Amino acid sequence: MTAHISRHTGQKYSCTLCEKCFASQSTLSQHKNIHTGKYKCTECGECWQSSTHLARHRRSHSGEKPFECSVCSKRFTRAGNLVVHSRIHSGKKPYKCHMCVKAFSHSGNLNTHMSVHTGDKPYKCSLCNKSFSHSSNLQKHKHRAHSNRRPYHCPYCVKMFKTEDDLKHHVRIHTAEKPYSCRHCSERFTSHYQLKTHLLKSHNDGTWLTCHICQKKFSRSDNLNTHVRRHYGVKPYVCSDCPMCFCTAGELKCHQQKHSEYKQFGCGVCGKCFRYKGSVKSHFIKCCNDQ
Repeated sequence: MTAHISRHTGQKYSCTLCEKCFASQSTLSQHKNIHTGKYKCTECGECWQSSTHLARHRRSHSGEKPFECSVCSKRFTRAGNLVVHSRIHSGKKPYKCHMCVKAFSHSGNLNTHMSVHTGDKPYKCSLCNKSFSHSSNLQKHKHRAHSNRRPYHCPYCVKMFKTEDDLKHHVRIHTAEKPYSCRHCSERFTSHYQLKTHLLKSHNDGTWLTCHICQKKFSRSDNLNTHVRRHYGVKPYVCSDCPMCFCTAGELKCHQQKHSEYKQFGCGVCGKCFRYKGSVKSHFIKCCNDQ
């Protein structure tokens, strides 16, 4: 009851070691276990709030996935993830926004969506001052943008990744797995975003995201946000080696290769190395034709 009332009154319990806020003292106390290292993974060093969270995380290293989807046989480490996944096949979206027609299969997605209407972004990164509407988005940002640690290794190649989700998406390149199926036709897709775009374009199923300036439509919120930044000339990603600024992290990363002598992309035919992926692709085609 105390936690519930705090949500109405706006009362927050703040962690003194990071920016996160919580609706109850007990949740805050559990969160502090992350900073003390009480529940620490011996494989990758990540800390968790409780022994239950740690046990779930360890499954990502052991590969144990006891919960199987009865439709597509995809397996999960948690029962809750299986419940949410099953809504892809059933099309159920029980969490509906009371301010627009959008509905969601997960309550967390609805909570994140509400910031579109309220404009509220209470979670600010202490390293670059970028703000987020949800604490999980802030944690993902910190992990992706400000950490060089890549504990997740691809079992098929030498690539390493910062998050388990990044690894999962990459592995599908090797396995050709397409776990997302269209409920209107036989098409299958490797990612949820590909399925969402297909539903919108081919079946008019879903809601397009529209730019309020030029009325251009998008299927993904991140693409819309980047598009709107270009209208306003907002370039939050600044190069550390020169004054140039960019709209997206990808554009900055591509630019920073100009300042580096490292050539990470190699031709599989002749072994010649290049700084840019596009360069090695065009070279590879030419190299194959010359053989």
